[in-house]
Amino acid sequence: MTKKVVLAYSGGLDTSVAIRWIKEKYKMEVIALTIDVGGERDLMPAKQKALKVGAVKALVVDAKETFVNHFIFPALQADAIYQGRYPLATALSRPLMAKLLVDTAQEEGASAIAHGCTGKGNDQVRFDVGVAALAPHLKIIAPAREWGMTREETIAYAQRYDIPIPITSASPYSIDENIWGRSIECGVLEDPWSEPPEDVFTWTKSPEDTPGEPCYIEVGFEKGIPISLDGRKLGGVSLIRELNKLAGVNGVGRIDHIEDRLVGIKSREIYEAPAATVLLTAHQALEAMTLSKEQLRFKQKVASEYADLVYNGLWFSSFHQDLAAYVQSSQRHVSGIVRLKLFKGSCMVVGRKSPYSLYRHELATYDKGDLFDQSASLGFIHIWGLPVKVQAQVQPEGQPGT
Repeated sequence: MTKKVVLAYSGGLDTSVAIRWIKEKYKMEVIALTIDVGGERDLMPAKQKALKVGAVKALVVDAKETFVNHFIFPALQADAIYQGRYPLATALSRPLMAKLLVDTAQEEGASAIAHGCTGKGNDQVRFDVGVAALAPHLKIIAPAREWGMTREETIAYAQRYDIPIPITSASPYSIDENIWGRSIECGVLEDPWSEPPEDVFTWTKSPEDTPGEPCYIEVGFEKGIPISLDGRKLGGVSLIRELNKLAGVNGVGRIDHIEDRLVGIKSREIYEAPAATVLLTAHQALEAMTLSKEQLRFKQKVASEYADLVYNGLWFSSFHQDLAAYVQSSQRHVSGIVRLKLFKGSCMVVGRKSPYSLYRHELATYDKGDLFDQSASLGFIHIWGLPVKVQAQVQPEGQPGT
């Protein structure tokens, strides 16, 4: 009986070549699984292409709602931004894909999972570790990691066997996209000194070409989840899509990042993430209003750990469960509305309000209505500074400059 393998199929160069290569090397029947996580292209042609190239079955799964509600929004609540720049669009989609690959393998009686990741990228770790956590008995095949072909050789292989591919040697960008963002690499982008050419961007306008007047928007949150745009209640998928268009028209969401990959190398990555940029900015502003100083300080540490965890492929780990529990607890009162100004590539918070706001005008104001008891400050300062004063008296040599 011929063994089966479920291939995570994007329709791109590596996965298209992988269908034929797996059949040749492993003598296995390939089931192509294409997962819709909100990219802007029609995935049905990918299904037909997979069958044409040699897959025995091609499946397309609509996972947009699951992706938004169970992966993107928890990461948004966590303020997960890798190295302060990358909103983790591709990284967040991989554990979901690993889960769907495992589910399909079990349904189809397959003995292996395959993906198109190379041996120097992060996604191989995310897929391999995710599958190992969910179904350790499944074999993992990674053609692009095994075949040893350069990108030019892979293109030549595809041309030799009449495999349709979306790129050429003249346009060699490697692109991954979902509803949370686009990732673009390869080609001229591998030179960190070169400015990204305008043709790599499709979701965002160049700031020079954006409207001459600012765009104001209001995003409503409930327990850290965005639920409305300009007063209109929207589901997660619709809200993110509208923000991608609105912010993209105003040039918001372009990211040029020198990134530390999990496999130990630095890479130059270009991202487009209009909605992610807006929502992360708004969410952090609302947290600043509704969380205490101590909560904010610790939440920032959790955010960094959470981002690293997602980036490093540890979604299906006990550590993630622990961090997620804290994040959910921290969002109990993160509800309200944030007003933002989008203009010429910038996204600025210009207003915020919440029924749980810890900001009190009567305490902050210097004008009439000030209820802050300034006479209490003297005693507070005396107690607060007492350890410093005592140490300075007893150990004067410890002072800076002495």
